[in-house]
Amino acid sequence: MGIKGGDVMILEDRSEEIVLRPGIVLEFERYTDKQIAEWDAADRLDDEERARLLQMLNLRK
Repeated sequence: MGIKGGDVMILEDRSEEIVLRPGIVLEFERYTDKQIAEWDAADRLDDEERARLLQMLNLRK
């Protein structure tokens, strides 16, 4: 059946039968509103940076 030790399996109890299916484990991170706000603040452009970027974009048109 190709099942090896350490494989992740989903076991389903279907009335009079048991079904094994391959499964996966996904890692995810959960961020707080405070962390997201800190990242937004760190990514925010100041007026000088914004003006410089807008000037560069206008020169390329």
